[in-house]
Amino acid sequence: MHDEHFFIYDGDCAFCTTCANFIEKRIRTTAKVTPWQWADLDAMGVTQEEAEEAVLWIEADFRRAGPDAIAVLLRRAQWYWRPIGWGLSLKPVSFLAWPVYRWVARNRHRLPGGTAACSLPQAERDRLRGQQ
Repeated sequence: MHDEHFFIYDGDCAFCTTCANFIEKRIRTTAKVTPWQWADLDAMGVTQEEAEEAVLWIEADFRRAGPDAIAVLLRRAQWYWRPIGWGLSLKPVSFLAWPVYRWVARNRHRLPGGTAACSLPQAERDRLRGQQ
């Protein structure tokens, strides 16, 4: 895992999975785009709570979350994505991106590709899965 890069997202959320599929199809990146539910979080030094809270960019000695993780992903993609990643990294933009990111995360079940399961905390999703 030392040389690998990971972009971790919530694989139980249809909206997040739709976004991850877009990344895999349209954005060439060195990262392995992986649902946190399938990732070895312990080996990455990530808690489940951190993975539930925001998307993550993980590499050996470098970690970013939320829009900062998205910015890293874009900066390390094809040349035409890099300006967007650099722009998102600028302090004023990054400062504004976090509230937008949190709003999207709270409302992802209402967005295209989202489902009602996207709005539930992981513990509740696990409980409902156990009842099926």
